[in-house]
Amino acid sequence: MSKKLILVIALVLVSNSFFAQSVFDKFDNQDDIMTVIVNKKMFSMLSKVDAKDKQSQQYINLIKKLDNLKVFVTSSDKKSDEMKATAEKYLKTAGLEELMRINEKGKNVKIYVKTGTTDSQVKELLMFIEGSGKEESVLMSLTGNFDLDELSALTDKMNLPGGSELKKAGKK
Repeated sequence: MSKKLILVIALVLVSNSFFAQSVFDKFDNQDDIMTVIVNKKMFSMLSKVDAKDKQSQQYINLIKKLDNLKVFVTSSDKKSDEMKATAEKYLKTAGLEELMRINEKGKNVKIYVKTGTTDSQVKELLMFIEGSGKEESVLMSLTGNFDLDELSALTDKMNLPGGSELKKAGKK
């Protein structure tokens, strides 16, 4: 009986992590969506760069802890609605909690996290910026095992869409 229970729990955990990796992949290779995907192998290669200053060393320390980064950016209202619906559906099953919400200059920004062993340790971060009018919508998924305070190093070096919002989250 207990072996079956363990098997069921293992399958649930595997399917949840598989779902997390694939749920947003449908936005890759679409005409109206700019995509940036960085995987563990690339982070591993980047972490071998020699750091010349403290900020670069912080960046290298962070990327060693990252598994996957996916960023999808669109100006299309239709694609934005699709990204929002997918993110909302994912949030219902993923066990993420809202970290912060910002509404300024025609943008609604929502940042969600799945915490690790401490409140500042993050296993997964999901950010959705719903643009309106000329503002772009951005969906970002980041997985690994990192500290929220380290996010500013990532946003500075990678020049990510939504970087200023992530900096605010890191200071929380």
